[in-house]
Amino acid sequence: METTAVVLKEPGELAIDRVGLKDPTAGDIVVETEWSGISTGTERLLYSGRMPSFPGMGYPLVPGYESVGRVVEAGSESGRTVGERVYVPGTSAYRDVRGLFGGAAAHLVVPGDKTVPLGEDLAEDGTLLALAATAYHAFAGGDGRLPDLIVGHGVLGRLLARVACAEGGCPTVWEVNPERRDGARNYPVIDPREDATRSYETIYDVSGAEGLLDSLIEKLAPRGEVVLAGFYSQPLSFAFPPAFLREARLRVAAEWQRPDLLAAKRLIDEGQLSLEGLITHRAPAKAAETAYRTAFEDPSCLKMILDWSERS
Repeated sequence: METTAVVLKEPGELAIDRVGLKDPTAGDIVVETEWSGISTGTERLLYSGRMPSFPGMGYPLVPGYESVGRVVEAGSESGRTVGERVYVPGTSAYRDVRGLFGGAAAHLVVPGDKTVPLGEDLAEDGTLLALAATAYHAFAGGDGRLPDLIVGHGVLGRLLARVACAEGGCPTVWEVNPERRDGARNYPVIDPREDATRSYETIYDVSGAEGLLDSLIEKLAPRGEVVLAGFYSQPLSFAFPPAFLREARLRVAAEWQRPDLLAAKRLIDEGQLSLEGLITHRAPAKAAETAYRTAFEDPSCLKMILDWSERS
């Protein structure tokens, strides 16, 4: 089997190419991709060559972990049926390239139990399920305290704020880019330079920006907590005395797990979490090279989606 995929051949070099797929087993399904999302966090690091080394890292590779598509083949032990629409969090089932994370391809071979069935109403918004799971995991990994302050009003920051509001909170959100301060739902979004508050109990940073810890710790109340929910490619550091005086706590929110995917899906199904208004840009998959540049360079682009409907 072969398919068309986005291939990062090396840092800075991206192409649409034909790649080989591994043969599906009884536990696998074959998915015909409808849409896939571009991550401006991990995929930007892969594209720039700044992604820290970890298992599976290397080039050439197929990126992507935000795919939605139809099951066109279902193994007898896959637990899925032909015609189902599913979310696919990536795959490594390629013969001649690495699958990190492997979701940006026209056809995907993936174990059925790694996918999540989707309703017909989600459509392309289903590509946001991983980010919704990331937001849920960040909350679930703590002691139940909702954020008072969220740093960054990208898609993840907006999802964190929406979940917090659904749980009865009303966080303040910092955003340095004026173009990203709109789109708030029942919470304020402000320039951090205008915020004189120094009593935040819990601060979530989803910006991934370097050098922020000192400024965030100074905003904490005694025994307050800073949660690092972004992805950081460089070492982080902070001055000890301000943290000592506040008896500050620091928590890292790791990668979401399957229970987080299912919990986020439940919130969406129950109407507690909306994914509306987060996808701002769309492009055909054949224009992936331009789409990736837009996703990484255009500040007005919250989320870029590749449309795989034009088959080759």
